[in-house]
Amino acid sequence: MKISASIYSDKKRPLKEVIEDLVAHNVNLLHVDCNDDLSVFNDIEAIRRWCDLPIDLHIITEKPELYYDKLREVPVEYLTFQYEQLPQDFNLPLDIKGEKGLAITTPTSIEVFKDFEDFDFLLVMATIPGQSGGVFDPINFQKIRNFKKLYPRKAIHVDGGVNAEVSFILRNLGVRSSVSGSYLFKSASVGEALMNLTNREHVSSFCVKDFMEMLHDDIFVYIEGLNLEKILTAIEVGNKGLAIVKNIEGLFMGIITNADVRRFLLANITDIYSADVTEMINKTPVVIEETATVEEMLNHVKAQAFPISYLPAVSQENKAVGMITFVNLIKGEL
Repeated sequence: MKISASIYSDKKRPLKEVIEDLVAHNVNLLHVDCNDDLSVFNDIEAIRRWCDLPIDLHIITEKPELYYDKLREVPVEYLTFQYEQLPQDFNLPLDIKGEKGLAITTPTSIEVFKDFEDFDFLLVMATIPGQSGGVFDPINFQKIRNFKKLYPRKAIHVDGGVNAEVSFILRNLGVRSSVSGSYLFKSASVGEALMNLTNREHVSSFCVKDFMEMLHDDIFVYIEGLNLEKILTAIEVGNKGLAIVKNIEGLFMGIITNADVRRFLLANITDIYSADVTEMINKTPVVIEETATVEEMLNHVKAQAFPISYLPAVSQENKAVGMITFVNLIKGEL
């Protein structure tokens, strides 16, 4: 995940000194907030003279047309407009360069992106836009998951409340870029903050249930009346490579993975339909309680003797309630 440094969050140093510090520490992007102020382009022009880091410009305005000429004169690599302030007739000219993004606040539904499907990414404002030092609202974890399901080919960026722990969760969710401001500059040094934002061990304030993927009914099978067709259907339709087994009371009974099915078929190849399909069930898989912290989850995964790519999450009553997957970490972090 790329770190986009919010350049105006450092109130103590001249802008050039801030930029030089960020360049020296190899930050990925320079985030420029523009709250209806065309003078930010003077800063962007200066930054272009000082370095060649990509500019991540976030514009909040009710009159976007006032910015088009400046965007043509001083193009940026990433350009985001705040949805809530945009006029209904907003139509960005095609000759404006850079990747295009739509920013939304926490209360705004991701459904609004359907009118901007030619844009490249969604920027989720996880705190109040323009306020530095806010706390990340965990409701946005599920919003990120939902957006990635609806638009798997679109990128998602996050701005607001990103500390070391939130950064780990966002990386796990497949977020491409996160904006860091007050956390970056209030640390002992920019270098220390950047190291923490890419670290995998953090003091926890979030629980598994805050960011786990909620499970839909298609992934479940009941142990009562279990048969091969139901198992294969759940694995196929659930699209997770496994089926979760529960009883009629909803208690978690185990999982059946693709590998479990394969081993069962090989062992019973001469008489598959008379074999007991419950033999496929892994009744003691690695699971995590939904109330576990991020730190507890990581320690639990590290304690296993084999790689973990997914963790079913269970309630205190031992009911399957969600799942943590590590696909994005495996792709880009581990």
